[in-house]
Amino acid sequence: MNVIGKNIRQLRQKNGWSQGEVAKRLNISIPAFSKIETGITDINISRLEQIAHLFQVSTMDIISKEGENPQSLNFEEINALKQKLSVREEEIIKLQKKVIDLYEEIRG
Repeated sequence: MNVIGKNIRQLRQKNGWSQGEVAKRLNISIPAFSKIETGITDINISRLEQIAHLFQVSTMDIISKEGENPQSLNFEEINALKQKLSVREEEIIKLQKKVIDLYEEIRG
């Protein structure tokens, strides 16, 4: 069983639902859901989002390994990316000012 299937099974059991109940809610057959849960079938993004919505969790919660905290990992990564973005925006503003100055120099 893969990580995704294991996490889906744990979410299903946590909610006290049978495979049949989840399959019905996802509008798929019980064998199709069983194959997802056991890792026999890989799921696509839209199905992953559908399952996350059903269990009211994020897709990261479903694809994360046990013990990982995807929310804190994302928070740190987002902050680092925000800092990089801020630096790039400042560079863009400086370059735009140079372009404007050069344009006005050429016109004048």
